[in-house]
Amino acid sequence: MSAFVPPVRDMRFAIEEIAGLSDVAAIPGHEDATPDLVGAILDEAGKFAAEVFAPLNRVGDIEGCRIENGLVVTPTGLDAAYRQFVAAGWNGLPFDRALGGQGLPWLVQTAVLELWTAANMAFSLCPLLTQGAVELLTAHGSAEQKRLYLPKLVTGTWTGTMNLTEPHAGSDVGALRTRAERAGDHYRLRGQKIFITWGDHTLTENIVHMVLARVASAPEGIRGVSLFIVPKLLVNPDGSLGPRNDLRAASLEHKMGIHGSPTAVMLYGENEGAVAHLVGEENRGIEYMFTMMNNARLGVGVEGLAIAERAYQQARDYARTRVQGRDIAEPRAGPVAIIRHPDVRRMLMTMKASVEAARLLTYSAAADLDLAGHHPDKAVRARHQARLEVLTPLVKAWCTDIGVEVASLGLQVHGGAGFIEETGAAQHYRDARIAPIYEGTNGIQALDLVRRKLAGDGGAAVRALLAETRAAAAALPADPTVPEAMMAAPVANAVAAAETATDHLVAASARDARAAASGATPYLRLLAITVAGGLMAKAASAARARLEAGAPDAGFYAAKCITARFFAEHILAEAPALALRATASPDGVMALAEEAF
Repeated sequence: MSAFVPPVRDMRFAIEEIAGLSDVAAIPGHEDATPDLVGAILDEAGKFAAEVFAPLNRVGDIEGCRIENGLVVTPTGLDAAYRQFVAAGWNGLPFDRALGGQGLPWLVQTAVLELWTAANMAFSLCPLLTQGAVELLTAHGSAEQKRLYLPKLVTGTWTGTMNLTEPHAGSDVGALRTRAERAGDHYRLRGQKIFITWGDHTLTENIVHMVLARVASAPEGIRGVSLFIVPKLLVNPDGSLGPRNDLRAASLEHKMGIHGSPTAVMLYGENEGAVAHLVGEENRGIEYMFTMMNNARLGVGVEGLAIAERAYQQARDYARTRVQGRDIAEPRAGPVAIIRHPDVRRMLMTMKASVEAARLLTYSAAADLDLAGHHPDKAVRARHQARLEVLTPLVKAWCTDIGVEVASLGLQVHGGAGFIEETGAAQHYRDARIAPIYEGTNGIQALDLVRRKLAGDGGAAVRALLAETRAAAAALPADPTVPEAMMAAPVANAVAAAETATDHLVAASARDARAAASGATPYLRLLAITVAGGLMAKAASAARARLEAGAPDAGFYAAKCITARFFAEHILAEAPALALRATASPDGVMALAEEAF
């Protein structure tokens, strides 16, 4: 596996030129987020990721996790690395300074999370879930719950988990059977949860499980689900730790990838019942859990971006050094590195353009998160919230699909060597494959986009995004001698295709649920590549402005223009076909009798 090189220059370009760091830094409380400070943070985080976590990535893949004498043992070196991570304050980057955090914007946190994930995705899942637990308790916890749990979760002294899935239920959370019975000022919880990421470990002194369960007499289905805090070790009123709670990791899943992350089957209440504390009100658990899930959905989108970056770096490095075949343009010149071959170059360009577009989309959503949550103007908050509602399923679904596609192309660039585990290329693919399943499968994200977001406002937020995209295309230079001038028509065509599909699905949502559902997944991809295409057009315009101003690193900006053109000509070319799929009759999907499969 090649060494991880933090793409800090690309990240700073995305943050400063496209996502709008200046707008985020203008929010009261975020004034310290200057380009110099953010650059310094990314430099240090990149160094930490490359030197501390990246070397453990292959170790974790080979060793995996195991249970010994009732304890979950994680891969060699991870305990010490996590202690360094907490001591350096990285866990608290976006959280309240009063709780031990650093109060920095989510835009900065998102970029830093990309570094952790690219270096070691299995590890990155641990702080990702902890940050989700912090967000959940901040929004919905009682004053006492915040006092007892938030300071330790913010610093990373304790970690958090999300417990939704049960063996019989899968994504149907309303079918869960875990039960909670009132016992004085708390509840006793009994049940089984599966697929619990970082469900048990010895990295920290305590683990705070956020568990969905049903109380007695609760309504059936999702309306009868409540949310509980269930700590591994009970927490005394003074914040000190008490005895072990009635819960355990019964086993660890044997997974395709992310071997360095313990994914547990959790058993609650085998004896007296696990002590559990209700969050908020009974029967509102799924509402509260969505705070954690939406946070995680953006984080999972970062996973797709990060693994794509890592896979691209490895494929690029291999293509530069692997000598095989002759240059098709100069066959008499002798053997050349495979990066000289057009088809390999096509794959690398697809990888590079996809990574850059995914980064722009993800960071833009992170900036919306900051502006929607903290801008002093209510109207501005509302506008960015509407934008964020649409971008969240795009980031989660499209970026995780990109992670898998780019990792697969990385294997192809390696040829037969990519299929051999020793090169490390296969690990990226295996690790990336879980992300389209996490936090609501990508099909669920597409349904959310069409049936909730699109139908909810009649497509107004989507049309506003498409108007931004059209404007970005119109702002491109008309000079045919510059590569980005060739972007205008493909971006405009994609916008037109997305507008047609949007109108169709808004109407279909009102009259035919099957039509909306059968077209949802191609529609999500269509909208994602279109919006990403507009962001790539903005990136090309920003790069051209830097070139015309005589920027010293002209090669960096020229590459941005060329990569943006490739995205428009090769990836946005899918848009008309995706629109046809999104608007096709549902009969093609649903007409075949079940017994004919």
